[in-house]
Amino acid sequence: TTGTIAEFIIYVNLLTWPVAALGWTSSLVQRAEASQARINEFLDEKTNIVSRRDEAKEITGDIVFDHVTFTYPDTGITALHDVSFRLRPGHTLAIIGNTGSGKSTVAALLCRLYDVTSGDIRIDGTDVRDYALTSLREQIGYVPQDVFLFSDSIRNNINFGLDQPDEARMQQAAKDADVYDNIIRFPEGFDTRVGERGITLSGGQKQRVSMARALVKEPKILILDDSLSAVDTKTENVILGALQRVMKGRTSLLISHRVSSVKLADEILVLDDGRIVQHGTHAALMAEAGGLYRALYERQLQAEEA
Repeated sequence: TTGTIAEFIIYVNLLTWPVAALGWTSSLVQRAEASQARINEFLDEKTNIVSRRDEAKEITGDIVFDHVTFTYPDTGITALHDVSFRLRPGHTLAIIGNTGSGKSTVAALLCRLYDVTSGDIRIDGTDVRDYALTSLREQIGYVPQDVFLFSDSIRNNINFGLDQPDEARMQQAAKDADVYDNIIRFPEGFDTRVGERGITLSGGQKQRVSMARALVKEPKILILDDSLSAVDTKTENVILGALQRVMKGRTSLLISHRVSSVKLADEILVLDDGRIVQHGTHAALMAEAGGLYRALYERQLQAEEA
């Protein structure tokens, strides 16, 4: 009858969604299981970097590298050979050299991304291996060459890791990094979303946002690891002018392959193949006619003129 057919159609319609939902839910569960397996691999990973004494204290930034040699465990490449230097509290030390000379390795060891193969690194007289990792890294502002930005607002990217973000501090950090004017030109200002890995920003803007992220922490030690490589000379000079105020009284490590970036430092180390080959001020190193530092300067000057 017509009523029976209508009743059958109604029952079929009632069953269609639950059956479809069952297949959809099964697919979701399978994808979630695969994702959880990948997450568990990360969570179950055991770190080789452990603290010996878990000391947590405020640091002033007296850094000593004492006959440090380091070999990368995965490749067996020795990046540093018997490197020794001291960076006094409130001073700025620059490290310069050709690509592959070991500059970034110094920063990685100071942040304890790796432990030394031999020798010691001390901060305020305490071996870095005795500090609690959280305490040590909270007091270091590190700006890497390879910047990572989250697919989030500029505000959240700058304030990342802060328990209590402060609007005034954030804006001042952006000004010190010479990115404030760029940000406020965006329609949504600091609430502008930057996309995965900061895809909506230029290379120079990404580096300056990363720099603002480090500065907003007001760290005891500031490390700039070739963080001006993606900006032009004019922007570099503006940023360096602002950073002079920021670095005054703060222990700072400035790593670069550009002589123009390091010449204002209190001291300069020149690395070549993992060894310190020169050490002094810009003026003193320029006076060494056959030195690597002067050769780098002349080579870069010729490249700019060309």
